[in-house]
Amino acid sequence: MAERFDAVDIIRAKRDGGTLSLEQITWVIDAYARGDVGDEQMAALAMAIYLRGMDSAEIRQWTRAMVNSGERMDFSGLSQPTVDKHSTGGVGDKITLPLVPLVAVFGVAVPQLSGRGLGHTGGTLDKLESIPGWKADLTNDQVLAQLREVGGVICAAGSGLAPADKKLYALRDVTGTVDSIPLIASSIMSKKIAEGTGSLVLDVKVGSGAFMRSIPDAQKLAKTMVELGNTAGVRTRALLTDMSAPLGKTVGNALEVRESVEVLAGGGPRDVVELTVALAREMLESAGVTGVDVAAALKDGRAMDKWREMIQAQGGDPDATLPVAKEKTYIRAQRSGYITEMDALRVGYASWRLGAGRAFQGAPVMKTAGIEINKRVGEAIEAGEPLFTLHTDEPERFERAADMLDGAVSIDGNAAQSRESVILDRVH
Repeated sequence: MAERFDAVDIIRAKRDGGTLSLEQITWVIDAYARGDVGDEQMAALAMAIYLRGMDSAEIRQWTRAMVNSGERMDFSGLSQPTVDKHSTGGVGDKITLPLVPLVAVFGVAVPQLSGRGLGHTGGTLDKLESIPGWKADLTNDQVLAQLREVGGVICAAGSGLAPADKKLYALRDVTGTVDSIPLIASSIMSKKIAEGTGSLVLDVKVGSGAFMRSIPDAQKLAKTMVELGNTAGVRTRALLTDMSAPLGKTVGNALEVRESVEVLAGGGPRDVVELTVALAREMLESAGVTGVDVAAALKDGRAMDKWREMIQAQGGDPDATLPVAKEKTYIRAQRSGYITEMDALRVGYASWRLGAGRAFQGAPVMKTAGIEINKRVGEAIEAGEPLFTLHTDEPERFERAADMLDGAVSIDGNAAQSRESVILDRVH
């Protein structure tokens, strides 16, 4: 254990623009995990980091200290290589659902330890819990067994992985210190390094519905995380992807599962298919698998077969009817023309107001709530045509959701070009 320091001295040092030593960082993370440094002190330090930043050595040590605050998973006993994917979060981002079975088709094990949604971004586990019987919580032994037998698993991360980060994540959410590149990068990478995967592909979202609104900020975050992963011995690469408009045509738990199954059946929206295939190629290449036809495995049913195996292995019924909202209403276009913009953040918050998300950790979510996007950027629409279909079990929620969508879409008389690709950049 590093020598004892004083939390106030560490806060002052960072507040005044100083560089924290490796020993100071090790001590303060360990002391916070033990409860010897209080939330009010860590909140002050997080704000100092938010305002003053950290250099690369500080970020590396901060990440390492959070990894060392808990247990690490070990997949070395598997005969297959392991690869994971992490998205920084967006609106309509259901990519994990078709992606994991698609990669597992090619003999690579995918231990996808996922989370729940908070605020306007949906959680992968919340979506999958729309499937009757499906269970998110697995022991480490169950994860290993499912990887051996099926090749892919999507489940909740154990509480023993990077527990210091779990405490700090909740604190950042209520202290206005979420969107700090050092804190985002170390939070994501401490969990992923502790997971023990051999390779990692990051999907860094850019645009109105993402943490990073600009490409330069997203590039900086991606480069920071790629360096953290590679330094820790995890082969890491990143794609920057567009989150200026929602991904796909649905936002909300059961709605997104339904759309994911369409993709696995060889259909689905073009942008969802494009990103699923692009990330699968990156994951397979980083795991040493090249020269395979990824797109074909979506078209010919192999990925769907793997999906069914994965769902059944965790107690779910892949043939069960997904829940449907008791009530729905439409938001109609006020004028004719072409859709030139759609604010992903407003759509995400509207879905949250319908009941698809939660306001605080542990709150329930409505499986049926969400939004269908009937017309997307670049498409023509006539005045009075449905633009959005809103779904909820509680119709009193419609008004506030509709208020959030007021002004979310721009309609112009001139045709706008739909996005050619959701892939904006690659960072290796």
